[in-house]
Amino acid sequence: MKRFVPVLSLFTVLTLSFGSEAKAAVTAADVAKHNVANGKTVYDASCAACHASGILKAPKTGVKADWAARLPQGLDTMIKKSIDGYTAAGNMPARGGNAELTDQQVSDAVAYMVKSVL
Repeated sequence: MKRFVPVLSLFTVLTLSFGSEAKAAVTAADVAKHNVANGKTVYDASCAACHASGILKAPKTGVKADWAARLPQGLDTMIKKSIDGYTAAGNMPARGGNAELTDQQVSDAVAYMVKSVL
């Protein structure tokens, strides 16, 4: 038992040190890697229908509170979810429901929306 406590303590410290690492929050530098002007064009054509109004629980563009839980995931994760689609906190169809959008177009549109809340 005397040996168990120090080993358990060490395990706990290591787990907390490595296992609870915060996910990467989005920075302006992350957004700057994308063509935000192209993102606005894509947003206007394919994303605004949901993200301007918040329909289906879509985070509204420019509303920081709507994006607060998403930003800690990091930009890459948000882009992947937007390309693949998901149904966790709402309904995000793959590529916003427009199968013709390229990965780059979706990436740029996400960067445009995120920039509006940074």
